[in-house]
Amino acid sequence: MKSQRWTVCSFAFLPLLALSGCRGPEAQSPAPAGPAPAHPASARLTAKAFDSGFADAHDTYNGISVASDGKVYYVLSSERFDVGGHMFSFDPATQRIEPLGDLNEACGEKDLKAVSQGKSHVHFQELDGKLYFATHIGYYTIKDGMETAGDPPPGYKPYPGGHFLSYDMGSRKFESLAVAPYGEGILAMTMDKQRGRLYGLTWPTGYLLRYDLAGKELKNLGPVSGDGEKGRGPAYRTLCRSLIVDPGDGALYLTTSEGSILRYLPASDAVAPVPGVDLVKDYFGCYDPASPGHMGYNWRQTVWYPAGNAIYGVHGNSGYLFRFDPRSPALEVLDRITSLQSKRSGMYDQFSYGYLGFALGPDGRTIHYLTGGPVYIEGRRVEGMKSTAKGESKGVEDLHLITYDIAEGKYADHGPIFLENAQRPAYVNSIAVGKDGTVYSLSRIESQGKTRADLISIRGPFASK
Repeated sequence: MKSQRWTVCSFAFLPLLALSGCRGPEAQSPAPAGPAPAHPASARLTAKAFDSGFADAHDTYNGISVASDGKVYYVLSSERFDVGGHMFSFDPATQRIEPLGDLNEACGEKDLKAVSQGKSHVHFQELDGKLYFATHIGYYTIKDGMETAGDPPPGYKPYPGGHFLSYDMGSRKFESLAVAPYGEGILAMTMDKQRGRLYGLTWPTGYLLRYDLAGKELKNLGPVSGDGEKGRGPAYRTLCRSLIVDPGDGALYLTTSEGSILRYLPASDAVAPVPGVDLVKDYFGCYDPASPGHMGYNWRQTVWYPAGNAIYGVHGNSGYLFRFDPRSPALEVLDRITSLQSKRSGMYDQFSYGYLGFALGPDGRTIHYLTGGPVYIEGRRVEGMKSTAKGESKGVEDLHLITYDIAEGKYADHGPIFLENAQRPAYVNSIAVGKDGTVYSLSRIESQGKTRADLISIRGPFASK
C-alpha cells in the first residue's frame, strides 16, 4: 500500500492558502486584539562583541544563562569531530571572560578517540550551587539531504551519546551524571528543581529521558514523536526544542509537530497528550508534520510565569505569543511579537525555524525576545520559510529586540541591533538577561577575514546605567 503524506490544516482556513504552498495567514488575517505596537523610528541598539579565544567556535542554541553569582555562563560549540565545545563564564563587573572547560574532558572522554561532544544546546539550570546542563553532537554527515550523526573518520569511534552534566560553581569541577542511550545527543533539557529531576529529549529519535539526582537513576521513557528527525518520508517528525515543568505538580510539558501538547505525569510515570487543547491554530499557519525545514506546530520556546501559574511561549514560524494554562487546560493566542516591520509586511521572518532568544527579564514579568526583521538581497525581500529553507538569506539578519510586559500586555520593538563596527549579529538563537537588565547572546562575528561564534552584550531598554 502506498504511503500517504498529510497536512494538518483547518478546513475553514483553506481558501486563504497561497497556491505556492502552505503558508502562514499573517497577510490575510488580522492580528488578535491588543495594544498598539511601539517602535520609535530612530531606535537602534548597539551590541558589544567579546573574544573568548576559541577559534573553532560555531553556533550555539540556548547554551547561555545568568547564574545567582551574576556571571554569564555559556558554551561555544564546535563542528569538528576532534574538538569539543568549550564552556566559559563572563563577569559583568570586571568584563572578564574565564575558560571553564572542554566538554570532552568534562564528560571524561578526553582520550576516548570518539566523535566529540561538540555542543550544548540547553539552558543551564541552577540548584544548590551547581549548574546542570547537557551535551549534544556537533559533527554531522549529510545523507539524502538530511543531517545525521557524523560518520567517524578512521581511528575514531562513533559519537558515544550526550551527557547530563553538572558544574560546581564553588569547586569548579564537572561531573558526568548519565549518558543518553543509543549514541544520541541531548537536544533539549529542563529541570524540576523541587523534586531534583532532569529531563532531556534526544536527537535524532526523540527519546524522553528522566534523571533523578537523589537516586542517580536514568530512565528512558521512550520516543515521543514518531521516528523523530531520523525518520524518512511519512515517519519524519521535527522534535520539540523546549521542555518545561509546572513547579506545582512537577508535570512536564512538550509538543509535537502535529500540534499535540504532551504531558508527563510523575505519579503515573506516563506521557500522553493533554486532552482538549493543541497548537493547531490558523494564526500559526499550515504545515505538513512529515516535512523537514520547519518546526510545524511545535512551540519554539517557553517560559514559566510564576505570577500567573502559566506557560508563555512563542510559535517559531509565525512569531505568535501564546499563554498555556496547564490547569484548565486552555491555550490563548496573545499577540504577534515579531519585529514591527514583519508585522506590517504580514510575512514570516526569514528563518523558518524561528528564534530561541526568548526569556523573562529579572523583573519576572517582561519577556525579552530576539527576532529578525525583513531582509532584502539584491533588492528582493527574502520571504521567510519559503525562501530561507533554500539558504537564500546567507545568514543575513535584521535582528531586533522585542519586549512584552505580561502584566500590562504591552509589546515594544526596541529597534535593530548592530555591533560596534556596524556589522549585524547573525545566527542568533540564544539569550540571557543580566541582573542589571543587560541582554547577552551568542552570535557569529566577522573578524580579520574569519567568522567565529562568540558572546555579545546589548544594553537593552531596561539596563541600569
